[in-house]
Amino acid sequence: MTFKFLSGRFTLAAGLLSGALALTGCSLMPSQTKWTSLVDGASGLENFDRVGDANWRAEDGAIVADKAKVASYLVSKNSYKDFQIRAEFWADHTTNSGIFIRLSDPKKVAATNSYEVNIYDQRPEPSYGTAAIVDIAKVSPMPKAGGKWNTFLITAKGSNLIVEFNGVQTVNIQDSKFASGPIALQFGNGPKDAPGGAIKWRKVQISAL
Repeated sequence: MTFKFLSGRFTLAAGLLSGALALTGCSLMPSQTKWTSLVDGASGLENFDRVGDANWRAEDGAIVADKAKVASYLVSKNSYKDFQIRAEFWADHTTNSGIFIRLSDPKKVAATNSYEVNIYDQRPEPSYGTAAIVDIAKVSPMPKAGGKWNTFLITAKGSNLIVEFNGVQTVNIQDSKFASGPIALQFGNGPKDAPGGAIKWRKVQISAL
């Protein structure tokens, strides 16, 4: 009788945990997840094509940009459908950056032909600022990335898109506009088309789902 009681209690607990994870979109990852590094410290520029004129370079253990006349991007040479991205980045308080996923046109990066997971603490419309998906999923209150190292965990599985910023989920939505494509790392323009502050990518990894 004792065994049956404990077994039933375990089954109930497991069921409650499963239901909670389904509701929250928690991104518990299996231990066998295989990550491919796109940026690993100061290496990784060879995994991307450049769009725009930003001064991307390896510096102090990261891939860095802090000057550009136009919005600029590192666009992955490979295309991805269902995946997770784990990215470590440092942003200035004025930085306009982000990670674009499922990009339709690798020569023309925009929030209209991809999903833009934003890094922009000073965005005029803060609902689509840092940790939001621009024009798709708002965030409130908007977290701040400026002046410190941060981590994104982005999951794209079918139409389900999940964003976690420093371990806190900010987006969990269904949207099917874009099914697959390259990813892009941005060094953008700030207010009034003035270049924003530096962006540094210390680690960017991707895993197929």
